[in-house]
Amino acid sequence: MTKTKNQLDLLQNLLELAKNKGAESADAVIFDGTSIEVSQRLGAREKLERSESADLGLRVFIGKKQAIVSSTDHSGGSLNGIVERAIAMAKAAPEDPWCGIAEPEQIVREFPEMESYDPVEPETQHLIEMASEAEDAARSVKGVTNSEGAEAGYSKAQIGIAATNGFSQQYGVTSQSLSVSVLAGKGTEMERDYDFATAVYGEDLRSASEVGICAGERAVARLNPQKKKTSDIPVIYDWRVSASLLRHLTGAINGAGIARGTSFLKEKLGKQIFNKNIIIHDDPHRRRGLNSKPFDGEGIATSPKEIIRNGKLTTWLLDLSSARQLGLNTTGNASRGTGGPPSPSSTNVYMEAGDVSVLELISDIKEGFLVNELIGMGVNGVTGDYSRGASGFWIENGEIRAPVSEMTIAGNLNEMFNNLVPANDLEFRYGTDAPTIRVDGMTVAGL
Repeated sequence: MTKTKNQLDLLQNLLELAKNKGAESADAVIFDGTSIEVSQRLGAREKLERSESADLGLRVFIGKKQAIVSSTDHSGGSLNGIVERAIAMAKAAPEDPWCGIAEPEQIVREFPEMESYDPVEPETQHLIEMASEAEDAARSVKGVTNSEGAEAGYSKAQIGIAATNGFSQQYGVTSQSLSVSVLAGKGTEMERDYDFATAVYGEDLRSASEVGICAGERAVARLNPQKKKTSDIPVIYDWRVSASLLRHLTGAINGAGIARGTSFLKEKLGKQIFNKNIIIHDDPHRRRGLNSKPFDGEGIATSPKEIIRNGKLTTWLLDLSSARQLGLNTTGNASRGTGGPPSPSSTNVYMEAGDVSVLELISDIKEGFLVNELIGMGVNGVTGDYSRGASGFWIENGEIRAPVSEMTIAGNLNEMFNNLVPANDLEFRYGTDAPTIRVDGMTVAGL
């Protein structure tokens, strides 16, 4: 507790210096973090690292001009230097009519309990044992012939934000993770796959042996892949990759892009873009959510929202700047680091599960493509045109058949969203989560 109190005291001192040296208003943020990473490959330890950092960022305003300076040096002389550089930069900066901190009446007064911080820090030996168990389990799977290694990690951070409008608060976050990647087959016929797990609380992490066995079985299942001819068929997005469609959505409703007019959804607010059964949430208060937070990067209250309700787009994701440009109110979605101004971002995004199982979802497919890995980022955010490399499994007569690779899937996100059907297998794993998803009428290119 003393550490976090000192954190906020430091920010207040910085803001007072900024005001005394000519800033009309200011805000400051500090990230005080610790991380531990261990890794091994083929039973031999490759990495054991611990890092600690305390990054500080100050933003000052003079009229409609702003400047940001960041530093890891928190000594008294350094704070003076940070303020002086920020003031000098602000005087020389171009005007930004939309910049500025929140008004006092806008800042958050009540804070939800989200369990975003696990007070139990794992011993380094525990992380080593997790990585070892995961790799051993993966290598024990018949057909696995090599390993790219296993990693286990832990991180914690105290995040403090203060501003001259009276806001001064902090919160803590933690994360524990485990991953393993192995290869199956021999020579030029080798295939790789992986599995990973991450959680806010260590007790919620999947077991190391489960993660390892899953990685091994996936690698073996990919052996002897085929290529298929180009065709227009249904594509099934496995839950491992289905969340990518939600990330394309949240990118397209980011207020910064909407204000610039560079999103393919810029005219779609309040309109139907999915079928009427689709509901998609942005929930910053989700208990033990990987992206949960009690307030945003500008001291505004965060709140759960349905960004898609009955298939209709209900909101943009806004910070103060983009909200002012659009003549709207901020949605409390500002995110920030120490080196730049706030910008809109999503929190815990998920699509509600559908009513059918994965088997039912594919049961009527004569020919289709189950995708469980995507390659590249061939998505045009202005037009919605979509093209990505993919691998996975071919579907024939409602059954999952042979592995396929070196394929391309293409379409347009407007049409893909409209034709999307979710299965009932939603699990919260990534911070942005979706069940298995079916999209009809996509172009799949191979031979």
